Amino acid sequence: MGTFWKTYRQTILMLVGIVIGACVGLGFGEKATVLTPLGDIFLNLLLVVIVPLIFLTISTSISKINQPKRLGKVMGVIVLTFVITSLVAVFVGFLSTYFIRLVEPGDSEAILSSMAEDSGAVAEELSLLERTVGAITVGDFVNLLSRQNIIAIIVFSILFGMAMGMSGEKAKPLQNVLLSATDVVMSLIRIIMYYAPIGLGCYFASLIGSFGASIVFGYAKTFILYTVVAVLFYFVVYSLYAWIAAGKKGFIAFWKNILPPTFTSLGTCSSAASIPVNLEAARRIGVPEDIANTLIPLGTSFHKDGSIIGSVFKIMFLVGLFGTNVFTPMGAFQIIGVALIATLLVTAVPIGGGTISEMMILTMMGYPAAALPILTIIATIIDPPATLLNVVGDTGGAMLAARMAEGKDWMMKA
Repeated sequence: MGTFWKTYRQTILMLVGIVIGACVGLGFGEKATVLTPLGDIFLNLLLVVIVPLIFLTISTSISKINQPKRLGKVMGVIVLTFVITSLVAVFVGFLSTYFIRLVEPGDSEAILSSMAEDSGAVAEELSLLERTVGAITVGDFVNLLSRQNIIAIIVFSILFGMAMGMSGEKAKPLQNVLLSATDVVMSLIRIIMYYAPIGLGCYFASLIGSFGASIVFGYAKTFILYTVVAVLFYFVVYSLYAWIAAGKKGFIAFWKNILPPTFTSLGTCSSAASIPVNLEAARRIGVPEDIANTLIPLGTSFHKDGSIIGSVFKIMFLVGLFGTNVFTPMGAFQIIGVALIATLLVTAVPIGGGTISEMMILTMMGYPAAALPILTIIATIIDPPATLLNVVGDTGGAMLAARMAEGKDWMMKA
């Protein structure tokens, strides 16, 4: 019993906190938002450690890969994993909505007439090349210290790790310092997690209290269907990934360690805030350090199962609203392609961070920019289950990457 409590203590306490928070949210409704500051403390503590955690884990992991062949192999399997799992997600989203009308057509003119038409300034910002440059680089070193530039941080960390590896023995003192700093940051995360049951409970109370009053009938069908799809994807697809990665042993290890990232993602609605817990879960499962420390931070920006499925739902909502005919092979291909491309630009921030992605959906599908608020509402109501899939998908993806890089016995080497 003592071993059981030691193993699952954190998970049980987090679950108890979430259940109490959900009850408070349901019982007090919007009044429960008074607890938001207590939840924000937990979220802010996690977000503060994101930048040093990403830099330290990625740079030290890359620097320890002495063979260029190994580095190329790790990055290759990560990219392949992202491609395969993203395709699975987009097809699941497509099949879930293609034969179901999320909203009835006929009211689009009335809805759009009540919205601001002056959206040209947003559309002008959608230059793909400029946005790519702005995402992967910054003009000043101090800007790397902001989690708003998370992709630039990842790129810099990879390059810094490669530079340390190229420097050989001369870089050993610096590498040792960074490795020590990594251990300290991980210990700091363990300290922060002691507050997790209280923080998540308060955050969940506020979340349930707010959403319970704001979800209206017009979006209820979308929310319910997305939630059902997310739950099935969570249990079925990720169980399949774990089984493919390492058989029965992988399946057991995955479900033994995935609950803390699950609760953190649901409570915070932030992929970035879930990185520390997700890295710890991957390590406990036995994913090689260089793969976990590279894939999970990268996945926060480039691998989002929940957001991809959500993009399909947004597109199909507009298709129903405007009565668009997409029931052709070319229409289906367009939906799948737009969902994948648009989701690549979703950054690792809480609710509202997908505005650029939503504008890309409107632009590429040919809908008016005035429909942006429609997609914003959908993004808001599906954010908790979408973040859940985004976070847990990185753990499942890390296991698949380990299988491809290390062979079927990779867990034996852990």
